[in-house]
Amino acid sequence: MSQVSGGSGGSGRDGGPRVALVTGAARGIGAAVVRTLCARGYRVVAVDSCAADGPARPAGVTYPLAADADLKSLADDLPGVVVPYIADVRDRDALARAAAVAADRFGRLDAAVAAAAVMAGGLPLWETPDAHVRALWETDVLGVWNTAAACVPHLLAGPEPGACRFVAVASAAGSHGLFRLSAYTMAKHAVVGLVRGLAADLVGTGVTAAAVSPGSTRTPMLAATAEVYGLDGVEGFASSQLLRRLIEPAEIAETIAFCCSREGGVVNGSVISADGGFTP
Repeated sequence: MSQVSGGSGGSGRDGGPRVALVTGAARGIGAAVVRTLCARGYRVVAVDSCAADGPARPAGVTYPLAADADLKSLADDLPGVVVPYIADVRDRDALARAAAVAADRFGRLDAAVAAAAVMAGGLPLWETPDAHVRALWETDVLGVWNTAAACVPHLLAGPEPGACRFVAVASAAGSHGLFRLSAYTMAKHAVVGLVRGLAADLVGTGVTAAAVSPGSTRTPMLAATAEVYGLDGVEGFASSQLLRRLIEPAEIAETIAFCCSREGGVVNGSVISADGGFTP
């Protein structure tokens, strides 16, 4: 699934559009990031596993993931500027091919956003099945690792590495311990460490790395978390944020878009808490 036609505009200093790769792009925060970057003149390779509720869905994930139709709908809404690409972030070779699409189709890659993640939980740590722990580690942590490993060489080799950015979506769980979500909490803490290590490795290259940690955001994952806690819906999570409301994916996307920008280099090595004042 991939096609793109010509488009206009862009913010590259050489006159060409900036180009981004976004994982977890078919819905939720990932889809909002794609839309926000496109509104700023980017061309985007939108990557998603589109596993839905099929056999490729990671162990312990009880809610349907995005489907092919979600990714196609996103690309159809943004004709000429989005290349949809089906790939599982657990597959490093598949991500390498996706990054190559960006470079081959558009001649550059300026930003990579690792937004793909899954949630599994509901049990205390000592009762959590090993398969669920591995699934969260492989998708939520190694998926970010694989995205960086696939994309950073293209960022370094591009025409403007000093303006290239890697951004990972972490979570408020990256700085708090969440009840009955020990494996997810572990994974998101690891994402924070991964980004800080990557930023250190990138010293002197101009390319930067940062993480954004959303709070309770209105996504299918939050709905699944409500089910884990036996809640009737997601609105109850608003009381855990000083905003006293849920965050919308578009709001997180605005923060991520800043991190992807030239000006976003100032948050190198940082974890931005876009959590509305989250207090578990």
